[in-house]
Formats: sequence, C-alpha cells, structure tokens
Amino acid sequence: MKIDPQLLIFAKSMRHSATDAEQLMWQILRAKRLMNLKFRRQHVIAPYIVDFYCHEIGLVIELDGSQHGTDDAIEYDAERTKFLGALDLKVVRYWNHEVLNQVDSILENLWEICLKLKDDT
Repeated sequence: MKIDPQLLIFAKSMRHSATDAEQLMWQILRAKRLMNLKFRRQHVIAPYIVDFYCHEIGLVIELDGSQHGTDDAIEYDAERTKFLGALDLKVVRYWNHEVLNQVDSILENLWEICLKLKDDT
C-alpha cells in the first residue's frame, strides 16, 4: 500500500513537537536502550501515525493526553487499536501524566510486555 506523502510530512513535524511525556519516553526507548529493541517514533502505519513502534516484536506504544478521554476519542482509539491488532500488533497505552509521574511503574510494565512479546517471536 502506498503511503500518502502528506502523512509522512505530518509524522516528521510531530517528531519536532513532542509532548514532555513523549520526550521522556523517547529518551528511554531510543538507541536500543530498552532490551536492545529498535523503536521508531511517530511512525506511519497507514492510515495512522503511532507514537512509538518496534517492528521486531510488533509493539505499538501510545501516550495519551486528556483529549483522549472524550467519547469521540475513546471510540477513535478503539477503532485504531482494532485496526492495528488486525495487523498482529500489540498496542499499549499510557497516560502522559503516568509517564511523567510514575515512570518506574511504566518501565516495569513495558519491560514485562516486551519480554513476553520477545518470547512469543
């Protein structure tokens, strides 16, 4: 499937306007710092752009701000998760405030998920 060039441009612009939580998560994930896994940020999986993606284990990490708490956003996120799941991708979501205030718990959870996905591959 051909990717819309505008989607790639938008993803690139999003990498330059990351939230504090995204910046912190990227410091943890970049350069194979987590379990020697390669993550990409603001990666296009058409028709969506995911926050973080690891091809090796099929993991998508989404960081959500308060705007994701509305009924419309909850429905949109559910459709998006279903679409990505149909591609055999595991989607995990964390709230921005959790990443910023409970980073150790998030990392412990993420470590367990990555370990399980690595064992499954």
